[in-house]
Amino acid sequence: MLSRPPISPMALSTLISGLRAAGEDTRLRILALLEEGELTVSDLTEILGQSQPRVSRHLKLMAEAGLIERSREGAWAFFRIADRDSIGQLAHLLIECIDALDPMMTADRDRLRAVRSQRAEAAQAFFSRHAVEWDRIRSLHAPDVVVEATIRAIIGDSPLGSMLDLGTGTGRMISLFGRLAGRIVGVDASHAMLAVARANLERDGMKGVELRQGDIYALPVDRNAFELVIVHQVLHFLDDPARALREAAQVLAPGGRIIVVDFAPHDLEFLRETQAHRRLGFSEGQMTDWLTEAGLEVIGHQDIAPPVAGGGQLTVSVFTAKDPRFGVA
Repeated sequence: MLSRPPISPMALSTLISGLRAAGEDTRLRILALLEEGELTVSDLTEILGQSQPRVSRHLKLMAEAGLIERSREGAWAFFRIADRDSIGQLAHLLIECIDALDPMMTADRDRLRAVRSQRAEAAQAFFSRHAVEWDRIRSLHAPDVVVEATIRAIIGDSPLGSMLDLGTGTGRMISLFGRLAGRIVGVDASHAMLAVARANLERDGMKGVELRQGDIYALPVDRNAFELVIVHQVLHFLDDPARALREAAQVLAPGGRIIVVDFAPHDLEFLRETQAHRRLGFSEGQMTDWLTEAGLEVIGHQDIAPPVAGGGQLTVSVFTAKDPRFGVA
């Protein structure tokens, strides 16, 4: 006879509740769709061809059972499988039992692709409206590939348990480094930018990414939870960068690292007027003081000069700091 670990009455009750919540055709279809990534009620309504109240009811029952979780993004709410909870693993097991070639499931996936295509077109339209402005800034500093290679060298190739990208923007940092992490979260204050990030990450085949609209001064994530936090070209938009760094330090796991990428001091005043920059770069001393005051240990600083031939005027500074508590890094 096979030996199995005992199940407590509470765990068994939770398991039964999860099975009961998932035990309906539409709910199984929803779980299979959420396996592909985050979706809104509107997305699911369009894909399933059912009314909004009915879809919302299904989502509510599964959320109450712990199979899925919900995050608010302005007036929208996104749903995902609750990977971090043990009951969430039940959802994955149930999905594995579904016949992927079932005609209804195939039709759902086709409609999902259509919804994602609409998202991508809307995101591209937003990006196109701002591309000229962003390209102008890029021309003033070292090529992105050089900056990204520097970040990659700092991060290394070792797997990470968790990664948080603050001010995720287009989702570029997640696309580059997210595959190293078991859990990936991106936070941005802009719903429009999150739409761009979501479309880009779907295009790049990134699954399981949690994108959340939130305040960088009051992050919508757990404390002591992330092995790596990236703050890429964000601080110069803020009124209080030091406060944002203190908040970021609070979500680092013991021994976790934070990588801050921003500009060194410069005098390009037009960036305040045309790009909403609040700060014209940061000195090494200023950034070191802020990171230290946040309770972190600065372990690295690199300056990447602009290409002389291109007439660039912005130096990119990359700072690395570590949570001094004993931990993973």
